[in-house]
Amino acid sequence: MKKLLKSPAGFVLMILFILVLAAGCSSDGGSEEGSSDSKTANDGKVNGTLEIQYFVGGYGDSWWKEVIGDFEEKYPDVKVVQHAGPNINEEMRSRWVSGDPPDVVYIDGAGSSETQMVEDGQLMNLSDWVKELKLEDGTPLMESFIVEPATYDGEIYSLPLVFDTWGTWYDKAWFEKNGWEVPSDFESFMSTMGEIKESEGIAPFVTTGKYPYYFLRGMLYPAFGAAGGNELLNDVIKGKESAWTSDKVLEVMKKVEKMAEKGYIDSGFGALNHTQSQMNFLLHKNAFIPVGFWLPNEMEKSTPEGFEYGFIPSPMNESGEPMAIVPDLRPLAIAEEAENPEAAKAFVEFVFTKEYAKLFSEHTGAIMNLKGVDLASNDKVPQYLIEANEMINNPDKVQIYHKPHPMSADLETPISNALVSLMLGNISAEEFTQKAEEAAAEYRESNK
Repeated sequence: MKKLLKSPAGFVLMILFILVLAAGCSSDGGSEEGSSDSKTANDGKVNGTLEIQYFVGGYGDSWWKEVIGDFEEKYPDVKVVQHAGPNINEEMRSRWVSGDPPDVVYIDGAGSSETQMVEDGQLMNLSDWVKELKLEDGTPLMESFIVEPATYDGEIYSLPLVFDTWGTWYDKAWFEKNGWEVPSDFESFMSTMGEIKESEGIAPFVTTGKYPYYFLRGMLYPAFGAAGGNELLNDVIKGKESAWTSDKVLEVMKKVEKMAEKGYIDSGFGALNHTQSQMNFLLHKNAFIPVGFWLPNEMEKSTPEGFEYGFIPSPMNESGEPMAIVPDLRPLAIAEEAENPEAAKAFVEFVFTKEYAKLFSEHTGAIMNLKGVDLASNDKVPQYLIEANEMINNPDKVQIYHKPHPMSADLETPISNALVSLMLGNISAEEFTQKAEEAAAEYRESNK
């Protein structure tokens, strides 16, 4: 060794030996499948390992498996590693925090927040790239969305895959049997709930207290849209100063207070998770529940015989005014630190077709966020979805309001906690709005 170091040639050989040894030590031998070390660099081509994270909830996973299978057939040099399940957002949290995220993420379910991910710099800016994308018929993708992508200071970080909307569900067969009026505004909503409480001896309305954002998104968002249009809806979501203590917000919260005072909200809702509240609804322990289009698919195996799903926009609007809908989009995004961005982009582009949009409705009973997809003539699409789709697209009956982006988890969590207190009758509407305004002030301060 000493002789080698004494000559120039020997010194060079020694340096080369050290470099080779270092490279060997940093190889990926023995790493687990799906970890970042197992990924293969694609050198600008669509190959290597592609990691995809998707939440499995009410929509199930059959559509994802079919699409991913087709993608692997088209791109045989790509190996897709799927990270999926009902708890996947929590399971993958450490990967995101440590800077080792999957390449593609479907943002949905508890523990996920698109806005939070953008604020944390975790998602790739897609603003320029999306302008190049086209559907199979050559139509630009940006012109084909039912609802355009969320923007953050004018920039796009995700593409809305699923067009869902929260609304209020009821059993059509039960209502027809008892002659109960299907509400079309808050006045008729209260009237019908009063009749049901008196005749059935139940609290007519239930939701989940474990995930109070169900009520926030399912009942309050459309109420804010109906009361103050897109401006009010956007202001409360962004936590704008004085928005939560405005007269219009207080007017809405007084309606919630009235529901609680009348005993129309199930007093046990605070302890229920989403599936427990949905099961109570199916068993006629309650008559109304706010959920998205995924409800019938999620509860398919538990739905009693003869139960007929009915859907209406949440009836928080005033009499004589259209009912309000706020689309709730579920987006696809690419990680800012994706190790295989080319395959990630190929997958996202692959998914957005009308053919897969039809399949999505068949698999999930929900709608993919693309215009011009014929559902009415498809006998595999459930009737409630066809009827809801027709209702939503009737401007005389329903007004659609748009939020700028999802509410940040940093704001939604404290507001949701205060909301539970209001619904349990522990605080007044005025106290709620004050707590919400304080939460918004803290949120604004933390994001300066």
